[in-house]
Amino acid sequence: MLDVDKIRKDFPILKRKINGKPLVYFDNAATSQKPQSVINAITHYYEYYNANIHRGVHTLSEEATEAYESSRSKVRNFIGAKETKEIIFTRNATEAINLVAYSWARQHVLPGDEIVLSPAEHHSNFVPWQILAQERGAKLVFLDLDAEGIVDLNSAAKIIGPKTKLLTITQMSNVLGTIMPVAQLAEMAHKQGAIVLVDGAQSLPHLPVDMQKLGADFFAFSFHKMLGPTGVGVLWGKASTLESMPPFLSGGDMISSVWRDKVTFNSLPWRFEAGTPNIADVIGSGAAITYLQALGMENVHKYEQELTEYALAKLSQIDNLAVYGTHDVNKRGGLISFNMAGIHPHDLGQILSESGICIRVGHHCCQPLMRDLNVSGTARASFYVYNTKEEIDSMVEALKEAQKVLGHVACK
Repeated sequence: MLDVDKIRKDFPILKRKINGKPLVYFDNAATSQKPQSVINAITHYYEYYNANIHRGVHTLSEEATEAYESSRSKVRNFIGAKETKEIIFTRNATEAINLVAYSWARQHVLPGDEIVLSPAEHHSNFVPWQILAQERGAKLVFLDLDAEGIVDLNSAAKIIGPKTKLLTITQMSNVLGTIMPVAQLAEMAHKQGAIVLVDGAQSLPHLPVDMQKLGADFFAFSFHKMLGPTGVGVLWGKASTLESMPPFLSGGDMISSVWRDKVTFNSLPWRFEAGTPNIADVIGSGAAITYLQALGMENVHKYEQELTEYALAKLSQIDNLAVYGTHDVNKRGGLISFNMAGIHPHDLGQILSESGICIRVGHHCCQPLMRDLNVSGTARASFYVYNTKEEIDSMVEALKEAQKVLGHVACK
């Protein structure tokens, strides 16, 4: 298992105090904290070999190019991609999904086609398909969730059919924490000749994920949720599919040759990386992968399951507190969304913040799901490798105090 005390020493921000109390950071589903090794990698680039990449023949450019492309190789290895050219750097998972929507879907989705998704999708995997469907005369079709908040496979087998052109599905819900049966759904979609996109923004930071086993055609994620910097995402796609797609953005570096009257595009992956990229943060993202690989993703997942099981048990001690999603830690990741009867989530978030505890409150960019749950929003605590059971105890005590302060029922 993980040496959490040692891990915590790698994260300088955890030394901070809020209102005189130790920082407890439970907002990892929104963005994670960064270890010193990631911070150092970014700083070292700017201090030692800051230069633009590709085509440069001087030493700094060659060193920057090597470090940048080394991060691409690390991503390939981390997710089990077949080829490095299948790794496309973007700004975030949202841009990666939009790349598919604009470059692949606008070539293939036709009037009457169906785009299948779950009601638990983040807006970044929802709104692009709404816009596309309206443009193309296609239809959004929604999968059913069972009582645990997981896609119902029996229902899915009836919904995914001959009209399905695309299945786009989160691997792990950022509200319910539930892990979706992506491989089984992908098999159903492929039997109907459909393409599969998986939103891995919440899953990849916390679970072992292998593109050769997942069954997806596209996979999108962001580094800022997995110990890396903001401003870097990845779209993985099968090389054969990517080769058939036109560029999403155009300009420098994505070209092979330009004449006055025509242009030929660059080969993969650079065809989809127009302009100067976020060089420093891509290099920092490579350092984040190195850190996670040293921990072992199986170990990360098991530790978070342990934290989640502990937190669910502790939260059950609070009267009138509702938890959303399954209580089976084998079917969920390390986040818990909840509400207290009579207390607005924003009030909870503010009171916890006074105790140095950071959680996320609101609709979590999942308004359709909130409407299905018949709530305006939830409070959400999300865990990572540097969190502890003692921090969960602090949160639970703060929640109990919140009930007392706001004049609601006493706790057990």
